[in-house]
Amino acid sequence: MINIPSKENIAGQSKTIAEPELGEFDDNFTWSAMVLAAQGKKINQISIDEIDWLTKLRRGLEETRKGFVTELLDKLGDDPLTPESLDDLETLLIRADVGIDSTDKVISSLRTKLNEEVVGAEAGIKFLKKELKLIIDKPIKNSGSDLLVPQKGKLNVWLLVGVNGVGKTTTLGKLAYLSSKSNYKTLIAAADTFRAAAVEQLKVWGDRSNVDVISNQSKNADPAAVVFDAINSAKKRNVDLLLVDTAGRLQTKNNLMDELAKIKKIIDKKVPDAIVESLLVLDASQGQNGLKQAKSFAKSADLSGAIITKLDGTSRGGVSLAVSEEVNLPIRFIGAGEGIKDLRPFNSYEFVEAMLADK
Repeated sequence: MINIPSKENIAGQSKTIAEPELGEFDDNFTWSAMVLAAQGKKINQISIDEIDWLTKLRRGLEETRKGFVTELLDKLGDDPLTPESLDDLETLLIRADVGIDSTDKVISSLRTKLNEEVVGAEAGIKFLKKELKLIIDKPIKNSGSDLLVPQKGKLNVWLLVGVNGVGKTTTLGKLAYLSSKSNYKTLIAAADTFRAAAVEQLKVWGDRSNVDVISNQSKNADPAAVVFDAINSAKKRNVDLLLVDTAGRLQTKNNLMDELAKIKKIIDKKVPDAIVESLLVLDASQGQNGLKQAKSFAKSADLSGAIITKLDGTSRGGVSLAVSEEVNLPIRFIGAGEGIKDLRPFNSYEFVEAMLADK
C-alpha cells in the first residue's frame, strides 16, 4: 500500500495523527537511507515516513539482534567461519526462535559453502542474509502476489483471526488507517461480539482513521449477522476493502472454527466474487507458542497469510522465519510499535537487514 492521503479520508486525521519529523542524521537514519538506496530508491524518492518506519523496525528488532548478531560477531571477530562457529550460529538461530527447520536449512547451506571455500565473517553474514531472505520469500512467491493490496473493482474481504491477546483488534485498526491513507474505500465489521471492549476499541480506531464501523451492540449478537450487515453496507457504498474482526479464542476450540466457517459461508453466498483473505495475527513475543498457533489455525482456518505484531522489544523476532518455513504462510504485514502508523506491508529485504544490522 502506498502512503498517499485520500481526499475523502484526510479530514480528521491531522487532529490526531502526528506526522514524523526529520531527526538527527544518526546511525539509524544512515542505515535506513542505505537500505532504501539498496532497493533502488533515489534520494529524492525517499520520504520521512519511510525513514521513520525503518528506524522503528531496526529498534524493534534490537533485542533479537542483541542475542544474535552481536554475540555472533563477538565470537567470530575477523576470523573465517569454522565448523565450531556454525555450531554457535545454530544455537543462536534456535534461541531467536527461527525454528528447527529454518535453522537446519541455513546451517546445511553454510556447511556446503564452507566445504567449497574459505568464508570470512563478513561474507558469512552476507550469505546468511541471503539464505534467510530465501526462506521468507518462498511462500510469498508461491502465493503469486508479492504485496497484498485490495483489488479495485471488487469487494475485498480480509478476515483477521487469532487467539486473544495477540493484538488482533489493534492490528485491524492500523490496517484501516493504512488502507484509507492509500485511497481505498474501507469499512470495518466488528464481528468479535463476545468481547464488548473490542467493539469500542474498533470505534476509536475507526474515528482515528475516518473509517465507519458496522456493529451490533446487543448481547451475544451473532458474528455472522454482523458480517451480513457489513457486506450489505459495503455493496451500497462501493467499498474496496471490508476488514472483519473475529473472536479470539483457543485455536483448539471447535466453536471458533465453526464460527469462521459460518462467516465464510455468508461471504460466499452474498458476494461470491469477493476476494477473501484469512490473515492470522501472531504476537512475535510468544515465539514457539505463536508457531504452534499458526500450525493449528492453518489446519482448520484456510489461512492465506500472517501478520506479525509486537516485534518491538522481543528477542524472538526470528519466529517470522519459522512461520514462513514450517507453516508455509506468506507474511503480509508487520507491526513494530504502538502508533497508528506502526504497521506496514512486509518487506523481506528490510526485515532481514534490520534483524542482522551490524552495530
